[in-house]
Amino acid sequence: MAIHYGKGLIGGALVIALLALLINWIGINTIEHYRDDLLFYLQAHLILVLASMLAALVVGIPAGIFLSRPTMVGRAERFMQIFNIGNTVPPLAVLAIALGILGIGSGPAIFALFLASLLPIVRNTYEGLKNVQGSLKEAAVGIGMTPRQVLWKVELPNAVPIIVGGVRVALAINVGTAPLAFLIGANSLGSLIFPGIALNNQPQLLLGAACTALLALLLDGVVTLASRLWLERGLRPS
Repeated sequence: MAIHYGKGLIGGALVIALLALLINWIGINTIEHYRDDLLFYLQAHLILVLASMLAALVVGIPAGIFLSRPTMVGRAERFMQIFNIGNTVPPLAVLAIALGILGIGSGPAIFALFLASLLPIVRNTYEGLKNVQGSLKEAAVGIGMTPRQVLWKVELPNAVPIIVGGVRVALAINVGTAPLAFLIGANSLGSLIFPGIALNNQPQLLLGAACTALLALLLDGVVTLASRLWLERGLRPS
């Protein structure tokens, strides 16, 4: 316990030190100057990420469950390629296609981010369920569980860590791709990054890029903590 606590203190101290260096690098004056813009674009960035991730979860997890069923053996990998579109095509091309279909603004950005986030969620849900030990499922059937009960009470709880891994990968891709939404007229932290590049304004560029990286780390930590609490409060693997 003491060792774990000590590691936590060291990790916290390193984070604080890195934040201090980052603030010093960007400059307090720059942060004050862009404070209102930063809050606005950060909020817009979060809306893009959360909306697209929610859509990816709603589609991706059921799709992964469907592909993992015994009736899909031998066909799952072929269907998986459908969800690979957002990762095969470069993000800028996906944004351009979405722009042509949905027009300018947040709509095409959310659609493009949804496509980019889909494959890791589907893939990890599928792999997580396929890797659940057969003996656990056989034991559940042996005590009279229905296929639905086996899925919800045995398979999914055991697959949660792998599914969460896919969500974390998708979230990192999503947050890192969202700044490109600026190029099709959607507000995001890219609204600080790309003008900073165009104007050769390095403090503005660094502010937008640093906030994007910190946001990715923060959201990843939230997902990791939520999954741990979820398992500890009644969804432990059976």
